[in-house]
Formats: sequence, structure tokens, C-alpha cells
Amino acid sequence: MSYSYLPVLPIEEIPLCVLEYENEDYVCSAEQRENVYDSPALGSPRAVAPIPKASVDILQDEIGVGSLVEVATDVDQHYYGVVRWIGIIDDTATAGVELEESVCGLGDGSRGGVQLFECASGRALFVPLPLCRRDARFRDTPPPDRPDLHHVQLSEQPECPVVPGVIPPLTSLGDLAGKNRGIQGHHNSCYLDATLFAMFTFTSVFDALLYRPPEPEDSPHYSEVQRVLREEIVNPLRKHGYVRADRVMKLRTLLERLSDVPGLTSEEKDPEEFLNGLVAQILRAEPFLKLSSGQEAFCYQLFVEKDEHVSLPTVQQLLEQSFATSGVKLSEVPAAFIIQMPRFGKQYKLYQRVMPSPLLDVTDLIEGLPRQCAVCGGLARWECAECARGAALDAAALCRACLRRAHSTRQHKATPLTVFEEYSSILESCPVPRVYMELFAVLCIETSHYVAFVKAGVGHDAPWCFFDSMADRKGERDGYNIPEIVSMKEVGAWLSEADPAPRAPPLARRLLADAYMCFYRSPDVAMYR
Repeated sequence: MSYSYLPVLPIEEIPLCVLEYENEDYVCSAEQRENVYDSPALGSPRAVAPIPKASVDILQDEIGVGSLVEVATDVDQHYYGVVRWIGIIDDTATAGVELEESVCGLGDGSRGGVQLFECASGRALFVPLPLCRRDARFRDTPPPDRPDLHHVQLSEQPECPVVPGVIPPLTSLGDLAGKNRGIQGHHNSCYLDATLFAMFTFTSVFDALLYRPPEPEDSPHYSEVQRVLREEIVNPLRKHGYVRADRVMKLRTLLERLSDVPGLTSEEKDPEEFLNGLVAQILRAEPFLKLSSGQEAFCYQLFVEKDEHVSLPTVQQLLEQSFATSGVKLSEVPAAFIIQMPRFGKQYKLYQRVMPSPLLDVTDLIEGLPRQCAVCGGLARWECAECARGAALDAAALCRACLRRAHSTRQHKATPLTVFEEYSSILESCPVPRVYMELFAVLCIETSHYVAFVKAGVGHDAPWCFFDSMADRKGERDGYNIPEIVSMKEVGAWLSEADPAPRAPPLARRLLADAYMCFYRSPDVAMYR
């Protein structure tokens, strides 16, 4: 088989050729034109491998708008990108590809004065569709809607259609409990399955990740990653209550290729590594936490010294201790607050059990919020960390009069609090409001396997559920995992007790013994984010 293809030219000068079949070979009927590039020398597009005529229909089925493709050149250099447009130009099926990297001389998706698709200048390449191949870096993942190509027996599993549009989160557990419900686990995916289930099933606090329009600084693959997350995972989960493993593998494969976190398709990982790859690097979300030190973060790791006199600390106690030790505050009330427990690796735990606080009082953690004097209850204007040492963080706040009395015999150094004077007269005569955040999910880990406890609704009385993406399995090597959701209506009541372990069932005790990451939300703040 012989090939003769045009050199890669600027979009305005690319003469799209008509491919004709001659003895099952592809021959370009247009004349070659001189390559006008100085740098880089792309060479001419060529087929990556010979294409049997019988495979043309399959090729067209596999490649569509949003497909990850590669185009090779006659200098053995490959260019990768995303198909943004498919149409007919000069009687030839043509793909408009947004390349991963800019190339001198290429345009922004327009041709002949018509904007066929939009991308950054220097990234738009128009080529005959048969010259595009599925990106070889992603060939371990089956193409969309081709379950017959997957080694898992998908025909025996529930359907998992793509669900476009906007699907709101569930407001109650309903009939979601049972087997083959939730997100199906596969090949060490539990870290990702549990995190996604916690973030999206019953809350909208993270939904901005699903709908932010692409920006010029985003990766060319941003829209595809966002679409897979929204339409192949979150929307099916909310609408049908089930996400098949091959849908999740598409996201894992994209993240492994596009982020600097290796091993996301096969190795054991932790939730914070997944959040870093997806939320921070690919989706480029605004950090959930902004600290007074100027730092920003998506989750907060608790660093505390162990108190040998405490056997069951609460998240509230550990958080206040951690903030007091670090000397930083939150610059604003976060819409979501993800807190990692004081444990290092999968085995070492500072405390054998930690009690997730159902409500998290963050009033004393926010810089600039009005605070209550720990002595008289009035408006605090000073803070003394030494006065609060070993006590709750709110014990550090003092009004002027109480500060003078407390420090008359102490050599402590207090720092002034920021108080907006226009509100001071009101706050002097009214109780200082408290700011609370609600616990809505807890990720737990035991022997390298992550599971999730998630609140199915809003409010203290909302029921909870337990999710395990690999609760059961059918078959051995060629089998598949069966995810399960278990209703646990009384978790809220157990968390309100001083120590619920004696009467809680074994599954619920994992909340205390295996807690790895707690998710809190502020519904009022989330409405404005």
C-alpha cells in the first residue's frame, strides 16, 4: 500500500483531498503543495497503520466529536488532540482537531471565514477523517457505547446509558439501597468510587465542577473530562442509581494521561491524590479553602499532638487544636470543608477512634467573623492563644474588660480581633451568631479498601447510607464486582451520642475506627458559589 498526502499547512491553505479507494488502497487525488513552515517541520499527515477497507465503517463508528485521536506525520512525529468538529469539506469527510499543543501557523477553528469550532490560536488542524486514529495512549479503554469490546461480561450487568443535561442531586434515599447500586468498582478503584459517591449523589455543593465553561488556560481535554464526569458518571448515578465500571475507567484513563498522578488506572491510591488530579489539575477549580496565610487548599490535613488522656476525640476538638497550633485562620467561610484525619498511611492512626462531629462550629476559625467573649458573652475584641491553651478555641476570645482582668496577673500577649465598627453597636447588645457546617459524608478505609458513609438529605434527621463499590463479586478472573448501598437511618442519632460504639452495629462502628476523611458543607454559602 502506498500513500501520498498533503503537507500540513496553515488552516487557510490546507487543500482537503478526496480519498479514493483503488485496489483497497487510499490515494490522494490532490496535488502536493510545498510545506510553508519554518518551525516546527511537521511533515505530511500519514496513516498510522494500513486501513483495510472493511474496517472503515468501524473506524467511523469509533471516532466522533469528543474522541481523543492522533495524527501521525511522515517524520514519525505524532500529534494528539480532541475532535471538535466533523463535517464534509470538498466532498471529503473531515475532522477538525484541537491539538494538545500549539503549532506555528495553525488557526483557531475557523475556515473560509466560518468559525467551525473554537480553540486557542495555533491548535486547530483540519484533516481527512480516515487519517485520525483513536489515541494509542488510551487504547486500554473501550470506546464509548461499544461494550462488546470490553473483557467484562457487560451484558449481565445493569444498563448504564449516557445521560446528558442537568440532573439535580437526590434528596432522599428512596429505593436506591440494594445491590448493583451506586458506582461499580474495578481494579483498585475504590478510592475514586467512594469519593465521587460522597461528592455528588446527595449534594450539589460540588456541582460547579460539572458546569464551568472552558477557559483559554484550560487543557484541550477539559471539556471531554468534564463531560465524562457529568454525563457518564454523575448524571447516571443521580438518575438511574448505577454507574458501570467501564464508564469510570474512561475517567481514570483520562486523568492518568493528563495529570501528574501516576497509576490512577491500576494502583491503590488515596482520595486526596484523586482530588489533586481531577479537581486541582484538570478542572482547575477554585480551591475550597483559603487561609489567612495566603495559602489555598482543597482539603485540610489535621496535625495535632496526641493527648493521652483522650480516648475518643471529636473532629471539632482536633480541628481547633490543629488551627491553634498552626496559628492560621480561614479567610472566609468555605462552601465545602474536607478534613483528613490525623493518620498517616493506611495503617498508622494517631487515635484508634475519632468521632465525626455532626455539626462543625467554625466561628472561631474564620478571620474577621464577630466572636463572643469566653467570660461574659459580650463582643470579643481580643484573642489570647495562651489563655486558651489546652481548652477549646473559643476560650481565647475576650472583650476589653475581661482581657484586663484576666491579664492583670498573667504575662500573656493578646492580639486584636478585626471587628467591623458599623456592626459593633448591634453585636454589643445581641448574641454573637455562630457559624456551623454540616457533616454529610465520611470516607473510611480498612485494609486498603475505601468505603463511604453518606447523608441522604439535609438536616439532623436525614437518614444515612453505607456504600461499597466492591461489596460482592460474580465470577473470578473474568468476573465483575457488585456495588451495594445499605440504608443506615440511625447514623445521625449515633453520632449525637458520647460514645455510640456499644450499641451501634459493627458496620456503623467503622465510622469511628476507620474514618479517613470527613466532608462538611455550608448550604447557605454554596448557593453563592
